[in-house]
Amino acid sequence: MAALRLSTKSILRSRQLVASWKGSFRGYADVPADKIRLSLTLPHQIIYQNSDVVQVNLPAVTGDLGVLANHVPTIEQLRPGVVDVVEEGGVTKQFFVSSGFAIVQPGSELSINAVEAYPLEDFSAEAIRAQLAEAQKNSTVAASEIDQIEAKIELEVLEALAAVAK
Repeated sequence: MAALRLSTKSILRSRQLVASWKGSFRGYADVPADKIRLSLTLPHQIIYQNSDVVQVNLPAVTGDLGVLANHVPTIEQLRPGVVDVVEEGGVTKQFFVSSGFAIVQPGSELSINAVEAYPLEDFSAEAIRAQLAEAQKNSTVAASEIDQIEAKIELEVLEALAAVAK
């Protein structure tokens, strides 16, 4: 009987101890419940650094991906395309990325590491069409295997850019 009282007292004490600790634990990130903490970095520049945004749409190799708060953790390889960043107030910023990776971490944190990213409004549709025509012409005369691979990558990026340029 004494052992039962002892175990009951220890359970009650442990519950009180846990109750006192409840507010002292830190979660994964101090992000508002309806926001994503975004970091968009390039090798030479930081575009977003721990900025709270509402939504991010990504051009993943597996398909387009929309990331909202509390998204399941994942790692995605990016294909050439547009990253849409929806900021507070509904303001949308668009960046064309050539490639990279997006990592969604627990606690609504999103890290995008891209090789290149440029605001979409920096591109001219006419210039893209001219470059695409020249790249298509050059891809047929590529001599070595390395030249053919480089031409294929250039075509893939220019075709994706032509599809979204206005």
